[in-house]
Amino acid sequence: MNQDKQYNKTIYACFIAYIVQAIVNNFVPLLFLTFQSTYHISLDQITLLVTFNFGIQLLIDLVSVKLVDQIGYRLSILIAHGMAAAGLVGLTILPEVLPDPYMGLLLAVAIYAIGGGLIEVLVSPIVEACPTERKEAAMSLLHSFYCWGHVGVVIISTVFFYIAGIQNWKILAIAWALIPLCNGILFRKVPIAKLVEEENGWSVKRLFSTPIFYLLLLMMVCSGASEQAVSQWASAYAEKSLGLVKAVGDLAGPLLFAVMMGASRAWYGKKGDKIELRRFMYLSSILCIVSYLVIFFTNSPIFGMIGYGLCGLSVGIMWPGTFSIASASLPYGGTAMFALLALAGDLGCQSGPTLVGFVSNLANGNLRVGIITAIVFPVLLLIALLWNKKTAE
Repeated sequence: MNQDKQYNKTIYACFIAYIVQAIVNNFVPLLFLTFQSTYHISLDQITLLVTFNFGIQLLIDLVSVKLVDQIGYRLSILIAHGMAAAGLVGLTILPEVLPDPYMGLLLAVAIYAIGGGLIEVLVSPIVEACPTERKEAAMSLLHSFYCWGHVGVVIISTVFFYIAGIQNWKILAIAWALIPLCNGILFRKVPIAKLVEEENGWSVKRLFSTPIFYLLLLMMVCSGASEQAVSQWASAYAEKSLGLVKAVGDLAGPLLFAVMMGASRAWYGKKGDKIELRRFMYLSSILCIVSYLVIFFTNSPIFGMIGYGLCGLSVGIMWPGTFSIASASLPYGGTAMFALLALAGDLGCQSGPTLVGFVSNLANGNLRVGIITAIVFPVLLLIALLWNKKTAE
């Protein structure tokens, strides 16, 4: 019992780690216009900050395949939190001290992106390795904390900017940096179990020689793409296609999506023992397809927001559920498996919004056409789930 309580602390630290990743990914976008006016940088340069952040995280996913097992989980997670804190503090210092402020921003983004990438690779296997029951539920609940972190970052930052003024954003950046700093201290003390013994863990070569692993990679790509194809275009869709005021669209679309996604993950984390994971993912994939159709066919702001809410609700289980299926299907996959699955998921997170943007541009800026094209991802996920069940049997 005492051991279970100790490992519960490890799980709580992992929950906070996903809040850290939410800070890393969602705080700076709130400051884009401020950066543009303060440092006199173009929109193209602003866009590059986002690309650079996720590009670095993709690189870290790849490097982590070998690196994490060599230096160990504890040191890796401490480095992750240290880099996240350093990058957030760097936002307030580096643009002021370097000759080119934009290079300062890029350097700060690169530093915290290393932390964010490592966190994404590490927290799932750390939770999976904990000697506790109901792993699928714990994994779903874990991933819900990214959603709550996203919502918290937007709401708290918006309130702070309203009260203190957006010109004081550096104070908030340092305040956000305290969270990874404190959680890093927590990770120094909590127990961290090994997912598999190093000599038993599968190599990358063995993973890629296992047919089901390709199916799992496809499921991760589709999970990331199904989520971000809608999430990343939420504000633009609310404004252009539904006619909502920009301020309302900026908050209503992304926040509704994040809240519903978090609610789905939290519900399965608490009640997941009442429904089998694959069945829940089947239903979620079908609901996701329905949500895409609602978004495509409606002109009503109310039904448009309902479509967004349904989409957030449906995609919640996809990413953590695929991790859980992978752990059950390939119990000796080890860190390499989690790192490669994270890489596939991040590729999906990039490919989904890119497809929507590309097709929408071809359709003269019609976002509905772009979004309905991305319906291919939940459809493929549903097919992959059915095929995975057939293979498992």
